[in-house]
Amino acid sequence: MSDRPATQPVLRFAPSPNGPLHLGHAYSALLAYEAARRLGGRFLLRIEDIDPGRSREVFVDGIYEDLRWLGLTWEEPVLRQSRHVDDYVAAARRLEAMGVLYRCFATRADIMTAQAASPRPLDPDGAPFYPGLHRRLCADEAARRIDAGEAFAMRLDVDKAMAFARAKLGGAPLEFVELDDGLGPQRVAADPERWGDVVIQRKDVPTSYHLSVVVDDARQGITHVVRGQDLFAATDIHRLLQILLELPEPLYCHHRLIADSSGQKLAKSAGAPGLSDLRAQGASADDIRRLVGLKK
Repeated sequence: MSDRPATQPVLRFAPSPNGPLHLGHAYSALLAYEAARRLGGRFLLRIEDIDPGRSREVFVDGIYEDLRWLGLTWEEPVLRQSRHVDDYVAAARRLEAMGVLYRCFATRADIMTAQAASPRPLDPDGAPFYPGLHRRLCADEAARRIDAGEAFAMRLDVDKAMAFARAKLGGAPLEFVELDDGLGPQRVAADPERWGDVVIQRKDVPTSYHLSVVVDDARQGITHVVRGQDLFAATDIHRLLQILLELPEPLYCHHRLIADSSGQKLAKSAGAPGLSDLRAQGASADDIRRLVGLKK
C-alpha cells in the first residue's frame, strides 16, 4: 500500500508526567502497542516532561509501573524531552531564520481583552483565538520590551508559514494521512489557519508541545502516531511544522476517547481515577482491557 512506510513501523506512547495514568492513557498505550505487534514494528516510550512546573518524577515512576502492569514492554533508553531542549531551540531558530516566528509579549489578559473587543471563534482547543497583537511589532519596540525584562513567547506567523509550505508543496494540498481502525489510510485536509498564530516557544520554556512532538517523532523515526481524537486538530500544526522543518510525515490514527459516566472525557485535571487506584482496588490488567472495550 503506497501510503504505508517502506521501513519497519515504529510506534510510540508519549505521556506527560503531570499526574497518574488513567483508563484513557491505558487505552491509547494498548492500542499503540497492539498496532506495533500487528505491523511487526517497534514500540517506544517517550516521556514528554518539558513542563517543569507540572512534571514530577513520582509520576514518571508511576508511568513505568502502570505500563509494566498492563503487560507492555518498550525499547530502552526512554526518551525524556527535558534532556533535549537544545534540539527544540535549534528547530525554533530554523523557523525564526525563515521569518515565520515573531516575539509576542501579550499576556492572557491582553488576549482576553482583545477577544472581548472583537469576538472571534475559539481555536480548536477552546482557547481565545490569538488576534495577532504583536505580529507586526517593530524591532525597536521589541528590543525595548526585552530590555525592560518583559517575558515573551515565540509565535508562528501562520500566514507566512503557509506561504512557505505551499511553495514547498509545489501546489499540492496540505494534508495528512489518517488511518481507520483497520489501519486503512485516507488523506485528510489540514487547516492550520483555524489555530491562528500558535505558540512555538513558551514564555517559561523555550519550546512547546507542537514543536517538541514533531522534532521527537522525526528523531525517533516514528512512522505511525496513535493518539486520542482530542489531538486530531493539532495535526494541522504538526503537519505544517514537518513541512517547514523538512521532517518525515508519519501516518496518524486518532482513536475514540474514554469517557466517564457523564460522557466527559477522562482527564487528570478532573480527577479521573488512576490505574494505580484501580489496581489497589483489585482490578487486573484484563479488567482494564475490558473497561476500555478491548479484547483480552
